[in-house]
Amino acid sequence: MFKMKWKLLVAGSLVAVAVGGFALRFAHATPGQGVTVTTLSGPVALDELDIKAESATHAIKIKTRGEWNARVVHHTITPGGHTGWHSHPGPVFVMVTAGTLTKYDANDPDLTPQVYPAGTGFVEGIGDVHIGTNQGHVDLEMVSFMLIPAGAPARIDEPDPRD
Repeated sequence: MFKMKWKLLVAGSLVAVAVGGFALRFAHATPGQGVTVTTLSGPVALDELDIKAESATHAIKIKTRGEWNARVVHHTITPGGHTGWHSHPGPVFVMVTAGTLTKYDANDPDLTPQVYPAGTGFVEGIGDVHIGTNQGHVDLEMVSFMLIPAGAPARIDEPDPRD
């Protein structure tokens, strides 16, 4: 009888540690602060894309597999605010329209700031963990075009890589 209770105690402890570790991953997520998000369009269902275009000086190729949703989102981040560490399950085309965005990528061990003033932009890759901050004195505004796999969330909260 004692051996059976001991096995149940050990098994219960292992389950508790596993569940606690899983919950801890979410407990360390870093939600944004000072961020207002407005969806301007979408989600709009898209079929598979196979787009190719080329000129003498430029070329583009976009090819998807499966169903996708497109959306256009406007973000306003107040001075001192941030998006929280997060990633996206699809590419995001970001255009800074006012203020200055300071972005940090988790895969950069030095967390070197990347600075994007109004009139500039960048593309976030699938699964890239990052945080966007407003270190300026005026509101930061961005417009993003997102391609997200159908059924997936637009944003995935991630833990702070320094933890």
